[in-house]
Amino acid sequence: MTDHTATTPLTPLERIFKRLAATYGAAWDRALGQAPLMDVMTVWSHELDGLMQSRNSMLAIAWALDNLPERCPNVIEFKHLCRAAPSSDVPRIDPPKADPAIVAKVLSGLAPNYGDPYSVYGMKAWAHRLKAKDDANPRSVTPTIRMMYKSALGEVAA
Repeated sequence: MTDHTATTPLTPLERIFKRLAATYGAAWDRALGQAPLMDVMTVWSHELDGLMQSRNSMLAIAWALDNLPERCPNVIEFKHLCRAAPSSDVPRIDPPKADPAIVAKVLSGLAPNYGDPYSVYGMKAWAHRLKAKDDANPRSVTPTIRMMYKSALGEVAA
């Protein structure tokens, strides 16, 4: 990498290489191999060129650097990681508020199915409904269902 004085800012690519070198250490050095550093940087610059054009794409690079994998990525993997970044320019829309009348109607329709926890049967209303169905017609429930409702009601399953 280029030696810089305190007054010369790093290019975005140099910052990426510096971060990868600091993160992966010797693994980064091995990943670079024997190719001249400037050749490697030229390839990375070419591959990441489209990601260095706007503020949003630079945010994708920052996100990728904050979400690096355990293994040192090559340029293609790093580019894919940048593209996986969540978009920052998607407008947020608040979900619509539910109409209280519709919510009350829907909830009132659910009450008979789940039972009122404050009723005589409480949370076991389902078991009482199945028992009543079984008592009316023993062939209306399977042996497994019979065993489940009897177990819930504390009855001994036959």
